[in-house]
Amino acid sequence: MRCLLLFVLSVVVSCKAPQTTFNAFSYSSDKAVHARNGAVVSAHSLASKVGVEVMKKGGNAFDAAIATQFALAVVYPGAGNIGGGGFMVARTQKGELISLDYRETAPSLAHKDMYLDSLGNIIAAKSLRSPTSSGVPGSVAGIFETLKYAKLPIADLINPAISFAENGFAITASEAISLNDLQTEFQQYNTVGTAFQKSTSWRAGDTLVQTDILHVSIHLH
Repeated sequence: MRCLLLFVLSVVVSCKAPQTTFNAFSYSSDKAVHARNGAVVSAHSLASKVGVEVMKKGGNAFDAAIATQFALAVVYPGAGNIGGGGFMVARTQKGELISLDYRETAPSLAHKDMYLDSLGNIIAAKSLRSPTSSGVPGSVAGIFETLKYAKLPIADLINPAISFAENGFAITASEAISLNDLQTEFQQYNTVGTAFQKSTSWRAGDTLVQTDILHVSIHLH
């Protein structure tokens, strides 16, 4: 299947991690690539490499999309992860057109005045930095809905992300800047330490390990 994949999505996974076939500690971001049979485009080079690898192993565009999404959950945590959502527009090899909306939705108890006080005034930042600011995520449901069009077992699609989470990967300069800029927020909104917190400044090439992700279980049937 010839394909072009473009997305920024995320999800969280668990299992025991095998190694990927490429080096997560020495990689480059290719801005221009020529390909005959398929291409994968995402917000992070490692995630894109995962998608390409999946197609080389016999997967189709849907396999590549799923594997890339799983990988983005680890290597590009700012994408939203298990709290995120997205869209899929695709055409199968048989010509079937698919449109899937798995964006976040409002909780069932949400209402139009939930961010107002008793006098009808807006409560500053409540819609941005409080528990009620979160929508019901759709990423995981979207990925599993996409599986019906995939060819490979889901374990094969999850494995690269598991490897990145358990063994770590080298962060980029922009990721280091982002993590450093968010240290105050990490401290303010977390009662326990996170993988993103560090006593010294993050630098390009530092290893980010996220073993806590492996504690979130998805049953594979």
